[in-house]
Amino acid sequence: MRIDILTLFPKIAMAPLGESIMKRAQEAGLVEVCAHDLRKWATGKHRKTDDYLCGGGQGMLLKPEPIFAAIEELRRESSKIILLTPQGSVFKQAKARELSSEEHLIFISGHYEGVDHRVIEQLVDLELSIGDYVLTNGAIAAAVVTDAIVRLLPGALGDARSAVDESFFDPNLLEAPAYTKPIEFRGLKVPEILLSGHHAKIEEWKAEVSIERTQANRPDLLDQ
Repeated sequence: MRIDILTLFPKIAMAPLGESIMKRAQEAGLVEVCAHDLRKWATGKHRKTDDYLCGGGQGMLLKPEPIFAAIEELRRESSKIILLTPQGSVFKQAKARELSSEEHLIFISGHYEGVDHRVIEQLVDLELSIGDYVLTNGAIAAAVVTDAIVRLLPGALGDARSAVDESFFDPNLLEAPAYTKPIEFRGLKVPEILLSGHHAKIEEWKAEVSIERTQANRPDLLDQ
């Protein structure tokens, strides 16, 4: 897989992708990730990438010319072009699994008031949001989505079961609580069932507390 990130801040996009699992996945050749400075495709003396909104309004908008030029240079037949924007559909684990099967992803990182809508009309295959809030720029969101996708690639995780056992493998339930040694810490004990060695009962316990945890923290998931 190859992932290209178009942004005004490539260092922000790449910073969290150069450590841990993301670093190992790249070193193993499972994925190639590259963040590009959008200014590279801007023209004129000052390589301007933004301008005022037509019709008035607060803020600045990313111009279409550098984005079109960048996509035309980077795009392949297999490319899927994704815009990170608060106005996109909410990114979830199911979408991460779906995108992990793609050969080439190009992320456009929104900034300022977003991008000229002609970019969306002519270039973008999918608009994604990582939540109902606004970030300083979409490079952070691009890094989040990239991380979620890359860790699902075969071989990215040390234990193939890890991606199965963690939160949101079941989209309607949170993961059960987890414990490690010491068995007792400051008077707080690991639940006895986890020390019993009875795997069927342990799984039953996990299912019960998973529902309880979901009800407490994310009841909206159970509604679905």
